[in-house]
Amino acid sequence: MVFMGDRATLLETGRFVQRHARNAADEIIEAVGAVDAAVDTTAETDAENETETEARHRRAAERGDLASMSALGALLLRRGDLDGAEPFLRGATAEGDRAAANNLGVLLHQRGYAEEAAGWWRVAAVAGSAPAAHALGRHHRERGDEPAAEYWLRQAAEQGHALGAYALADLLEHRSDVGAERWLRAAAEQGHREAAYRLALALERRATETTRGPHETGTRLRVPGTRAVVAPGAAATGTGAAAPGPPAGEGTGEATEAEQWFRQAAARGHRRAALHLGAILEHRGELKEAGRWYLSSAKEGEAKAACALGFLLRDAGDEESAAVWWLRAAQDGDGNAANALGALHAARGEQQTAERWYRAAMDAGDVNGAYNLGLLCAAQDRIPQAEQWYRRAAYAGHREAANALAVLLLQAGDANGAEPWFSKAAEAGSVDAAFNLGILHAGRDDDRTALVWYERAAAAGHTEAALQVGIAALRDGDERTAERHLRCAAGGGSAEAAFRLASVLDARRPEPGPAVLGAPREEKSECEEWYERAAQQGHRRAQVRVGMLAAGRGDLAEADRWYREAAEAGSRNGAFNLGLLLAREGSEREAALWWTRAARAGHGRAALRLALLAARRGELTEGRLWCDRAVELGPAEVAERAARLSEALHQELTA
Repeated sequence: MVFMGDRATLLETGRFVQRHARNAADEIIEAVGAVDAAVDTTAETDAENETETEARHRRAAERGDLASMSALGALLLRRGDLDGAEPFLRGATAEGDRAAANNLGVLLHQRGYAEEAAGWWRVAAVAGSAPAAHALGRHHRERGDEPAAEYWLRQAAEQGHALGAYALADLLEHRSDVGAERWLRAAAEQGHREAAYRLALALERRATETTRGPHETGTRLRVPGTRAVVAPGAAATGTGAAAPGPPAGEGTGEATEAEQWFRQAAARGHRRAALHLGAILEHRGELKEAGRWYLSSAKEGEAKAACALGFLLRDAGDEESAAVWWLRAAQDGDGNAANALGALHAARGEQQTAERWYRAAMDAGDVNGAYNLGLLCAAQDRIPQAEQWYRRAAYAGHREAANALAVLLLQAGDANGAEPWFSKAAEAGSVDAAFNLGILHAGRDDDRTALVWYERAAAAGHTEAALQVGIAALRDGDERTAERHLRCAAGGGSAEAAFRLASVLDARRPEPGPAVLGAPREEKSECEEWYERAAQQGHRRAQVRVGMLAAGRGDLAEADRWYREAAEAGSRNGAFNLGLLLAREGSEREAALWWTRAARAGHGRAALRLALLAARRGELTEGRLWCDRAVELGPAEVAERAARLSEALHQELTA
């Protein structure tokens, strides 16, 4: 049998690939069906009427025209008219048309005659048909004959057949063969969207490994379309999840190339590529374009894209539109979207609806659903139910649920039951659990073990843990280590850390020299800036110290403001200092009011001042009462002075 290199055959590798590029949505279906390029073997323009084309080919085929027989058979095959196509394909095959032989194989395969189909594919493939070689390769792979599959797929790929190159890459990738990427690239360059997507994933993985190094484990690449969603109030209990960071490898050459292939696949309608591209753009801050790709993917039915689009809309302030996309994603089984809906309704006080969505998330396999149910129950003081849900999530590996469960157990007095859950959560990476283990061991006076856990949490950025490490270092006399950790904690917003850091810096300041008239006012020192930061957060001792420093600079109005703020918040030192300031300004009556408040709160010097005031006014009995109070409160020098004054007043009373 002689196979002709006719025009139809030449179109196998040309128009077939072009058609797939134009109609990417049908690419995989045609590949599975192994439809030969000869299914489209006419030279007519796309605008030609199909009915007229069929009639013209039928007339020519009846006159014995080989090309028309092959083309008519292909046209009928595509339409699904197997009975009508078969005689024309068999006739053209008998005359040596390799495209017809391939398409006859397709027809027989659709009828269920796989072995007979493979026979005709072999005939066409031997004659040089790349589509037939591709179909034959897939036939052998389905039967587990990988050597034969590789041979025929390679034949197709080396002839420039996009589907053959992709199928060969898939086979090689399954065997972890490094040659897979070459053929993925070949298929992608010919317009194969799935190949472009998988090539992009391979490049991205390599960029990630390059950034992380060969010995690191896990991945820092964000899964597209996912965000940790917890119920409102989670942050208050120390169980909030950190926001994901930028994709690993971002900015490298391979990461850049990966993005280009994601973009090409997405432009051809690949919904997962569009999702992934949207995630990359979102990380880069290009939110408008990210939203466009998420929308494109979501419209094609990608639930994760609908979920991610919802988050973008929520962040932009359009909560109602976000809810629409979350609903669509949740109905398609996306647990993260169901959690987002639950959090949305919980924030609105719609607890029953929130619970329903959290349960839906859990049913979708998202362990955050159980965790959020626990948070919801805990917020309603339904502690037994909260423990049940936390326990369920914790057993599924949710580290923050394990920490929350341990907190509940500890609050119930079961420290022994809490400790293993804290340990499990901490070992899984929960910073809060590591800090809580520090608290647990500190409560047992096991300061050494507590410090180990505090240091671990501090190294991960936990503010309160850094404060505890700083305090321990100060206690041990390691001022350098203390300062480093106190700076971290203060920078993280801890008022106590800011105050202690300021105290460390304050102790290093040289004693101020005598005031010089006309000298410029000193600039605020770093320690004063830290005191002020703590004071602004309501730290009363810091407020008093800021007032003292302001008074030392001669800024009495500023000193008055800070003393008064501390005093009104209950600081006895603030009340005493405010009294001193007012007395110097001649407001002795108001000063007495603040000294009275301070003395009643246990301030010995304030009691002594009140005794002196009473003595000057001649109120000797009241003066002795305040002296007795000052002796009781101390400190020693105050008690000594108060005792002497009391004796003098007694002598005056008995004279």
